[in-house]
Amino acid sequence: MDQQRGLIYGQHPGLRFALIMDGSGGAREVGWDEVRHWRPAQGVIWVHLERDDPTAAKWLREESGLDMVVCDALLAEESRPRIQEMASGLIAVLRGVNRDPHENTLDLVPIHLWADETRMISLRDKDHYLHALRDIREELGEGQGPLHVGHLLTKIARRVFKYIEPILEQLEDEVDAFDHQIEECDVREARGELSDMRRRVIALRRYMAPQREAMFRLQGAGAVWIMPRDRQRLRELTDKVLRSVETLDSLRDRLTILHEDLTTLMSEQIAQTTNRLTALTAVLLPPSLIAGLLGVNVAGIPFADEPWAFGAICATTVGMLIAEVWLLRKMKWF
Repeated sequence: MDQQRGLIYGQHPGLRFALIMDGSGGAREVGWDEVRHWRPAQGVIWVHLERDDPTAAKWLREESGLDMVVCDALLAEESRPRIQEMASGLIAVLRGVNRDPHENTLDLVPIHLWADETRMISLRDKDHYLHALRDIREELGEGQGPLHVGHLLTKIARRVFKYIEPILEQLEDEVDAFDHQIEECDVREARGELSDMRRRVIALRRYMAPQREAMFRLQGAGAVWIMPRDRQRLRELTDKVLRSVETLDSLRDRLTILHEDLTTLMSEQIAQTTNRLTALTAVLLPPSLIAGLLGVNVAGIPFADEPWAFGAICATTVGMLIAEVWLLRKMKWF
């Protein structure tokens, strides 16, 4: 059992919390016994379960009254965002931000939902923390929460995206800052930073693209319990999700261009270093030739017996070096 901001979670095995909504924005907490004996006449019920808990899985399969196909979909290990309409309700899988207080990590994790006219069943893994659901539960405790299932489903979708937006904004800021300082940054450090940003953009887009399609299907779902006002909110949310995917596409393209710019910068640095080494070799080649000629052990070397010969050779060598440097600069070798 854990407690966050006055809210108690996990008092019952597999059950994070369960609420029976009063239709006026409020709700009361219930446990497993009341969940098992709940009837639609009591009001809309919201049951939030731990997907990987055996007690929750047993209740879902044996006591919830849901079809086994629905149960399998809600308990699936791997899932991508999607909406699937059934005869009696709909299955929704969305991805939200996981804020783990122990590891302080940000990740998009799945929340599985079943919604029909009288109840909402949501599932998430034990080690996932979704602030989106906590916020809605707080509103219900204050009497300002959703009024019916369609309203609740809309709020969950909107709150899930609310916590994704800051991540996108942070990524945009990082890419902008990297773009402005790419000419001055250390190439090795920049490569690691660029790779990290590209991985994050790809990981986000991996889930946001199907989430966009899921929102399109949700706003067009035929469920009569999704009211016109909720559909209008879903259309606005779909537009935001669409813009977020476009933003991720733009960031991916920008990072590709920045990668090419960084590669070009590295090539220019390598070419500049190579030119300098080539120029240094060219400058030292004539003195090396003179030293080699004067160092051969044969008779007839000129000025071998003159005391001023060494000084004259050194002066000549220095003069040659100066002339070569001037010539190479004029040729723009360095």
